[in-house]
Amino acid sequence: MNPPTPRAAEIGARVEVFVRELVVPYERDPRRDAHGPSDAMVAELRQLARAAGVLTPHILADGTHLTQRETAYVLCLSGLSPLGPAALNTAAPDEGNMYLLGKVGSAEQKRRFLDPMVRGEVRSAFFMTEPAEEGGAGSDPSMMQTTAVLDGNHWVVNGRKAFITGAQGAGLGIVMAKSADGACMFLIDLPDPAITIERVLDTIDSSMPGGHAVVRIDHLRVPADQMLGHSGEGFRYAQVRLAPARLSHCMRWLGACIRAHEIATDYACRRRAFGKLLIDHEGVGFQLADNLIDLKQAERMIDWCAGVLDAGEAGGIESSMTKVAVSEALMRVVDRCVQVMGGTGVTGDTIVEQVFREIRAFRIYDGPSEVHRWSLAKHIKRTWKERA
Repeated sequence: MNPPTPRAAEIGARVEVFVRELVVPYERDPRRDAHGPSDAMVAELRQLARAAGVLTPHILADGTHLTQRETAYVLCLSGLSPLGPAALNTAAPDEGNMYLLGKVGSAEQKRRFLDPMVRGEVRSAFFMTEPAEEGGAGSDPSMMQTTAVLDGNHWVVNGRKAFITGAQGAGLGIVMAKSADGACMFLIDLPDPAITIERVLDTIDSSMPGGHAVVRIDHLRVPADQMLGHSGEGFRYAQVRLAPARLSHCMRWLGACIRAHEIATDYACRRRAFGKLLIDHEGVGFQLADNLIDLKQAERMIDWCAGVLDAGEAGGIESSMTKVAVSEALMRVVDRCVQVMGGTGVTGDTIVEQVFREIRAFRIYDGPSEVHRWSLAKHIKRTWKERA
């Protein structure tokens, strides 16, 4: 990607050096489980990032945020390793939660909840999705069943949540629930005895500390001043968070697929078969050529959507288009990388196999392609009616 500003170029250069030189060697560190890297390893990496001056690089020392186009450049570089976002504090859900708190939180809420996240001292979780078997909210948040009832100067929250990224080991959370006014968001300290992690799901991806949990919330009492914004406005706040969060997922995974393409290219330019290098066989060379096309198209979609957000637009339609186009393009890219590398591509000898798994999950997280296409189709129909 080309840096959009000198500021982004300077920050991005430091991020790239840090990831390639200091984070990449940790890819073989055994301190991880099936769900992701251990908190001890993440803490160690963040200390290195802090010392290098690249921790939370998208938020400046004065608390201001890089533009979305600048953020795209920096977060792409942070994604050159699957460990990079966790190490640099640019990972989901923390990056999206920081963005939301920066936009909606009160001064006291920012001091208490946002500042420790920006400093990389705690991880966070976003409690929105609910178990499908109970008819709870997933891609359709209006199905939310978690309740919030005002009791004096506290809200009492009850419900179950599912696929809650990073809940295991998180120090704070944002919980969505439904009051008599509509959807609400609450800021909470973790752990809390009213919140039980029933299990951490076995999922195809393995890059996010804490994995993805099923959680029970049983009579959680939240002080009224820890409601984020106002009662009944939770869905509006969710949109503040979700469009940029969809885009930042695209940014990070673009970086990972650029790295996978580098690894596959190196393999094809060194490995010989049937009398010549793999790259000289059209069946291989053409796949890598198609990778370049898909990577460039993904980059341009991200840049376009980031520009829409920077212009002050909500970006819901644009982020849906970008999420579908980029996730599917990156799936093609990393699938070709696996194919080019043959047996080596499905082993843990390189990160290519992991990136393949992560991108497959990414096509579902933050809304599967089918939901975004359905939303776009509704937009097409609505626009037609307005013009008819």
